[in-house]
Amino acid sequence: MKLKSIIVEDEETSREILKNYLKKYCPNVEVLGEAGNVDEALVLIRNYDLDLVFLDVEMPYGNAFDLLDKVGDVDFETIFVTAYNHYAIEALNAHASYYLMKPISIDELIKAVDYVSKIKMKEDALQDQVLVPKANTVIGKITIPQQDGFEVIETANIMYCKADDNYTEIHLNNNKKKLVSKTLKYFEEALHGNGFARVHKSYLVNVNEVTKYLKGKGGSVVLSNGKQIMVSASKKADFLSYFK
Repeated sequence: MKLKSIIVEDEETSREILKNYLKKYCPNVEVLGEAGNVDEALVLIRNYDLDLVFLDVEMPYGNAFDLLDKVGDVDFETIFVTAYNHYAIEALNAHASYYLMKPISIDELIKAVDYVSKIKMKEDALQDQVLVPKANTVIGKITIPQQDGFEVIETANIMYCKADDNYTEIHLNNNKKKLVSKTLKYFEEALHGNGFARVHKSYLVNVNEVTKYLKGKGGSVVLSNGKQIMVSASKKADFLSYFK
């Protein structure tokens, strides 16, 4: 599929290098425009229906994160391109799909574009469809520790789990909530293979309770109880793989 994109980079030489790489190695990327600062980028983003933005971090009159804050919630993917690796965590928190270091590795660029292509194809396939998981959750049980022992919970009754520092909130489908002194990583591993997907650093959801997926800067899911939960860009591909 064609990916409509723009390049946001203040150095003209860097823009030309990336554009030439894309033309030669990623022919499915259509570069519709270039911007050298935040203001120019905003104009392009508001005038084009984009699939992908290649975004440098440091620019005149603001940086990449300022730009994303001004844009708000949009339905394009973001590939950060920067010479500074200390922005990696901030980029992921800003829902970047991929993070490329300068000088750009052609192999990494191809991987980044392929990753975005797969996400967009899956999103398009699921658009306006009722989400049906590939397989129903295996009916099982999980134990949660308590002061006087432990409690057994049917995994099918768990709607989602939410991180709370070193604790985890377990939200059940009867609107009850349990606070457990275990990390979300613990429950991600304990529920592995039972139809639960980590969609965000703070959320683990029962895919059988997902009724809708909404495209956006990171995307979000709507559960059967109406709860809407953001999907991190880094988790999106894995989450979408649960559906037909």
